[in-house]
Amino acid sequence: MAYSEQVLHRARARLEQAKAEREQENAAHRADAYARYPRLAEIDNELRRTMAELMAAALQRGEDPSQAVAAVREKNLALQRERSWILEAGDFDDGYLDDTPVCAKCGGRGYVGAQMCSCLRELCRQEQKKELTLLTGAARETFEGFRLSYYSDQVDPNLGVSPRAVMTGTLQTCRRYAQSFTLKSGNLLLNGNPGLGKTFLSACIARTVADGGYSVVYETAVHLFSCLEEAKFTDSQEAKRQAEKYTACDLLIVDDLGTEMTTQFVSSALYTVLNDRLLAGSPTVVSTNLQSDEIARRYSPQIASRLLGSYRLVAFVGEDIRLQKARET
Repeated sequence: MAYSEQVLHRARARLEQAKAEREQENAAHRADAYARYPRLAEIDNELRRTMAELMAAALQRGEDPSQAVAAVREKNLALQRERSWILEAGDFDDGYLDDTPVCAKCGGRGYVGAQMCSCLRELCRQEQKKELTLLTGAARETFEGFRLSYYSDQVDPNLGVSPRAVMTGTLQTCRRYAQSFTLKSGNLLLNGNPGLGKTFLSACIARTVADGGYSVVYETAVHLFSCLEEAKFTDSQEAKRQAEKYTACDLLIVDDLGTEMTTQFVSSALYTVLNDRLLAGSPTVVSTNLQSDEIARRYSPQIASRLLGSYRLVAFVGEDIRLQKARET
């Protein structure tokens, strides 16, 4: 999973902190046990010496080391039996002096070989969730909280069905996409008038996919293009790292496409982001208030072709929910 450098940095810092705290805890356990039973300190020192003796005996040359190895092993076992007896007599908890690492798989390094360990991956997932919550309020927005009652159940002559029927399908599509997300899930284009729940369901997708352990970047179109412009025209390393996230993440969500100022740079940047992710096969979700014909008029044929030809169109219909809520108050 391609987590951003910021998320990875925070996760590594938390792992290092947890590792340091565990080492301090282990040291405190040793100090406590040695103070109560000084013989334990002597035994642990002797055990370390017997290990060195065992290795030396095993490496003896010119004679059979088996007897020496056996003698060292017997001494080692005797010390371990005495140690166990003292720990039991002292009513210590199991594993009290085991120097247990913060992670049994990686020892707190965060990686097993070249692969990220599950402990660091979980911390990345948590840090990403915090980031998404700050950006989207995704902790409050869930698929279960999406209220279909805001959409009329009366048949709309222009649709041939009720807005509620359309939005029931829209909710199912977004939920299914998020819950079964893989790196080959394809792209969604959420479009419809303002106030119909596009941002709400985009946030639900972000949270659910992130909970599945995938890296998710959620940006408004205005902020995305601002970051890309800063990365291109300034020396800001932070902006350049931010821009790299847009192509490296497992899922990119661009909210409110069409609210940005259309400039030559914006058109070029949008084409690059969309095209790079399509070529890499990386899933993207875009939400917009623009209808298909408006997309075709606003953007270049290359951009419109990609949005309308390579994305699954998910329609949002009905009456502005914000206006409905305003009438309720």
